[in-house]
Amino acid sequence: MGRAIVRAAAESQDARVVAGVASASSAELGKDLGELAGTNATGVKVQSDLAAALAQCDVTIDFSNASTTAANIAACRKAGKPVVIGTTGFAESAIRAIEEAAADIPVLVAPNTSLGVTLLIEIARAAAKALPASFDVEIWEAHHRHKRDAPSGTALALGRAVAEGRGQDLAKVGVGSRSGDSPRREGEIGFAVTRGGDIVGEHSVIFAGAGEVLTLGHRATDRSIFAQGAVRAAVWLAGRPAGRYAMRDVVGYKTEA
Repeated sequence: MGRAIVRAAAESQDARVVAGVASASSAELGKDLGELAGTNATGVKVQSDLAAALAQCDVTIDFSNASTTAANIAACRKAGKPVVIGTTGFAESAIRAIEEAAADIPVLVAPNTSLGVTLLIEIARAAAKALPASFDVEIWEAHHRHKRDAPSGTALALGRAVAEGRGQDLAKVGVGSRSGDSPRREGEIGFAVTRGGDIVGEHSVIFAGAGEVLTLGHRATDRSIFAQGAVRAAVWLAGRPAGRYAMRDVVGYKTEA
């Protein structure tokens, strides 16, 4: 994603990458960001000093690792820099850090920075509100074999949207999987997960009723869409007041539960 963001920023008229950060053990340290991304040399070298990098920028994009999310947010908060968080699967401590940081800086949390997925989440919320509760809901997602968190952050965001549309709490009605001979519980929101190959990302929300099925879906065929969305979000976030934001704020299309 770091390489893709460098390429996306190079194509944008509104953004310029001024720093890049990797772990202290990374083999990329000291290398030119543009050359790593397969574009022209930028003169910007990969470094491990996050504080120094933050001092150079107007806004930062975090696509790092869930284990470092809380520390990265704390650094952004200390530096007074807005941050777009595209990392998923982080712990409860990172969620608390996000909420605390949002009191001082703009924080945009996006489990998926695709514009299409952003609209899918809103449409799923509206459909859940409009359809009778008798419709069963199943959320299916597929990603490459190396993805660690399951269900994906996007699938969980879809689940939350459906639950909100129905006036429910996902924690009380969502299930991770179904096996054996146990029947489906009325009102539950199911999740199905596929991991394999180099699948970029696919998500479907299935509303199954008596005699009809409504399927809402999105398929990503190129990872660059996430980078383009992240850069767009960063440009939008720069200069905003402190607070918690989402991709739907960037897109400007919101449905109400």
